[in-house]
Parts: sequence; C-alpha cells; structure tokens
Amino acid sequence: MILLSDMKRQHAKIKGEVEEAVQKVLDSGWFVLGKEVEEFEKEFADYCGGGFGVGVGNGTDALFLALKALDIGAGDEVITVANTAIPTVSAIVACGAKPVLVDCGEDYLIDVDKIEEKITDKTKAIIPVHLYGQVCYMDKIFEIVREKNISIVEDCAQAHGAEYKGKKVPVGDIGCFSFYPSKNLGADGDGGAVVTRDEELAKKLKLIRNYGQEGVYSSIMQGYNSRLDEMQAAILRVKLKHLDEWNEKRRKLAGVYNSVLTGGIVKPKIHEDRVHVFHLYVIRVETGKRDRSMDYLKEREIGSKIHYPIPIHLQPGFAHLGYSEGDFPVAEKYSKEILSLPMFAELSEEEVREVGGAVGGFVNL
Repeated sequence: MILLSDMKRQHAKIKGEVEEAVQKVLDSGWFVLGKEVEEFEKEFADYCGGGFGVGVGNGTDALFLALKALDIGAGDEVITVANTAIPTVSAIVACGAKPVLVDCGEDYLIDVDKIEEKITDKTKAIIPVHLYGQVCYMDKIFEIVREKNISIVEDCAQAHGAEYKGKKVPVGDIGCFSFYPSKNLGADGDGGAVVTRDEELAKKLKLIRNYGQEGVYSSIMQGYNSRLDEMQAAILRVKLKHLDEWNEKRRKLAGVYNSVLTGGIVKPKIHEDRVHVFHLYVIRVETGKRDRSMDYLKEREIGSKIHYPIPIHLQPGFAHLGYSEGDFPVAEKYSKEILSLPMFAELSEEEVREVGGAVGGFVNL
C-alpha cells in the first residue's frame, strides 16, 4: 500500500537518533520550557535565516499568539486567502478579529492583485499562506503595506525550508509554523513556533505563551498556556538536521511526477524565483473525474486526499462572515478539481511512477 504520508518510514530511518534524544529528556527530569526548547528555538530561527524563535503548542496557536502580540483584536480585520486550511482563519477569529478573504490564483496562493481592494481602515494584518510548500508573491505584498500600519504574518505551516528569491521563510518579520507530524518538519505530536526578527515581539510572545508570567507566579500581562514541550523540541532538533535532505528528495519526487503525468492533468505551477518544498503534491483533474479518481486509487491501495474540499467562505462554521457561493470563484472551482497524491521523502521513485501511472491511466480513459 502507498500511503499519502507514511511517518513510520521516516521514524524507521532515524529511530536511533530520536530514541537517544528522548532518553536524554527523560533522564533530565525536565519536561517543559527547558534547554531543549531553548536550543531548538535558536537552531530553527538560525535555519530560517536569523531572528528569534518562540516554541508554542501548535501551529494554530503560533498564528493566534502572533496576532495577540501585535495587539490585534475586536474591531480589527485580518486579510487572508479563501482556500486556506481552517486553522488559519480560526486563529483570526480566536483573537477577536474579523477574517477578510481574498481569492486565490492559479498557483493556489493568495491573488495579490485582489488584496488592495479589501483593505479598510480596520485592516491590521495580512496573512499570506505559503500553501502546499510554495511561497506567495511577497514583493507585491510588501509593496501593498508600505507606509500603511499593516503587519504581515506569514503562515508557514506547509513551507518549512521553502525559499523566496534565495531567502528561507519567513520572508518578512514574522512567520508561524506548525510541527504537526505530517509536516516537512514534524514533531511526534503537536507543536508550533513563531520566528520573528523583532526581538521585543519575541520577548512578548514568550510572556504570552506562558500565562504572561515574568518570573514565577507573577503575571505582567494577559497570557495563555501554549508551550512547546521538551520532548517534542528534542525530536525536532534531530529532524531539523535532515530537513534540507528531505526537502530535496520531495523536489526530486515531484520531478518524477511531472515527467510521468500527462494530458488531462494540471500539474503544480512552480515559480522560478522560489524553492518549492512540496509539502503536498497537488494536481487538478476534471471535476467529473476527480472523486472517481480517488476511488480508483483506493481500489489499488494508493492514498489520496483533497486539500481542501470546502473553501472557508462556504464552511458552515464561518457563515457569520457573510460570504456567499460565487464570491471566490477560483477557490470554488479548484476545490472541485484538486487532488493530493502521495508525497513524503521516503517514497521511492518506483512508487511515484506507479501512482502517476494509475492516475494518468484513469484520467485519460
């Protein structure tokens, strides 16, 4: 069977390293906000190109706490893309702000030409989502917010190690990461981080993630409980050493997909000035054949999935935003066509050819 993502294969390759790291934490007797977290925060920030890392409980909290640290709340608006994962928008709602949606382009990323028309005097931030492993057109977004009091908070949950014009994400001052197990850099449980080049913001985030405490039992601001634990930090330190190698393998496998898949299938658009890390390999298939393609693959024990089947504005949980069907036609169209194929660093090229052949064989019947 070829799974969409097979974390058992990854663990088998680094089992000894992980077990040694975990045992070290167990032997230390220190499990929350200790040396492993401190070291990982520094190492991950350095990997991202510098700045300061703040480990938190998960990727959603990373976005939520970043917005809170920027003093974004009730009455404020935050712009993001309509075809993102639910957590992006949940974080905006959780801090009391209103999500304002923008349609996506043919690369599945936020259509930067449609951002400016959504800006009001209530707009306090833009969350560009580096979806599927490719970075948004950041130059245009920087240009849009220039001389405006609008922050950019990059959703990097699917883009660990992705690059924009030679620079790893975050491209700007704030990036939020998830370490959910299936990510390119995944923990063996939940975890997240904010990477920022603003030292004062990093200090504030470290307060907010731990009840606003400065010292023991002394809260100097409203805070929350969202801490990356020592065990996950130790495991992430092991995996971080392998991340570039894994990302390169994903790119090679994507190249194999590109060579195998033929007519009738829209393959991922790759921008030459960016390094795509293929958290997901997403194709588009004619609407009438997409769901039948999934059934066809399942019969052959090949995993597939839709990321994501329902755009945010059509989710019942976000009906209060007041959007209607037809408001974001590109996101709606693509949601009926997209299909994620197996993609993880431990896949063999033979397996990719098998998957590609099965998809192509069905789509082109």
